[in-house]
Amino acid sequence: MRSAASVSRPSLSDRRRLLGLAALAAALTGPATEEALAADAKVPVVVAFYATPLEEPWNMVIHTAMEMEQRAGKIRYSWKDNLAGVAPMAAAITASLATKPDMIVADAADGDREIRALAAANPGIKFVIGTATETQAPNMSIFDSDLAEPAYLCGILAGSLTKSGMVGVVCGKAEPHVNRTINAFIAGAHDASASVKVKVTFIDSWYDPPKAKAAALAQIAAGADVIYAEREGAIAGAKEKGVFAFGNLVDQFAEAPECVITGPVWNMTPLTDYIVKKASLGVVHAEDLQDFSTLARGGAALAPFHGWETKLPPETLEVLREKDRALKAGLMTLEQNAATPKGD
Repeated sequence: MRSAASVSRPSLSDRRRLLGLAALAAALTGPATEEALAADAKVPVVVAFYATPLEEPWNMVIHTAMEMEQRAGKIRYSWKDNLAGVAPMAAAITASLATKPDMIVADAADGDREIRALAAANPGIKFVIGTATETQAPNMSIFDSDLAEPAYLCGILAGSLTKSGMVGVVCGKAEPHVNRTINAFIAGAHDASASVKVKVTFIDSWYDPPKAKAAALAQIAAGADVIYAEREGAIAGAKEKGVFAFGNLVDQFAEAPECVITGPVWNMTPLTDYIVKKASLGVVHAEDLQDFSTLARGGAALAPFHGWETKLPPETLEVLREKDRALKAGLMTLEQNAATPKGD
């Protein structure tokens, strides 16, 4: 490093000459405006790969957001689903690489290691992977649903509405994002009533509606009169027995209007807007995109009440609204508990 004594200060005339040259350069090149960037943007090719059938709600959130981007003319989008298992997922992604897509979006529930290897071998392609593991430079970003905040609010409702004092949760696999969501729901139920018991059943599958329904029916038979259907199929059990239910990931009111009050919903649009814009400008890098799934950023919310707000206790709704406002404003934060929930 040069010392301060060795640096000569330019004269006034030198400084004016330098400023003039800088102004000329700016006039010739122009500022990096949004218009200039947009002129250089392209319509990226995006291919998505889903481990389970497309109708599984986690997939549908992503697929719906991607279709919105395509209808807006921002991407060219194609997809493959039902790729459960390491070999089918890896083979499908490998086959697509021959077409040189700009961005790969994939569910890494199976084959995380294999997808990472493919990303490393194709550093010019943007990989955006649904996983609970780490980013991988230079081109693999990670994302996932994070419904802890709206799940906490649903827990408050569940703890307030139960007459039996027992609430049931039917969930998929004990992975960090699911655990955080269920633990937040349990915390909300206990905040509403310390005496409430929460029963948790993992069906060890991301998509097995009959198994989820059976788990819900077993919880209801054990005394639960409110069911949080973290997995598809549990609402059918609640509907059969006429108990309250909360959906998950998407608005599931239509499945059982007489039972489904609301539920945590995931909105992928803030994230897809962001990654599509980056891809259109040719930006390829590794980012942790998990924080797009928050109430404050619009990536998570409660599903519409569809008239249930007129049937619920006003004091409970007011508590719910206060908590919702506090979470969105950053005045309240939840413990991010990724431990496997055991229930009560």
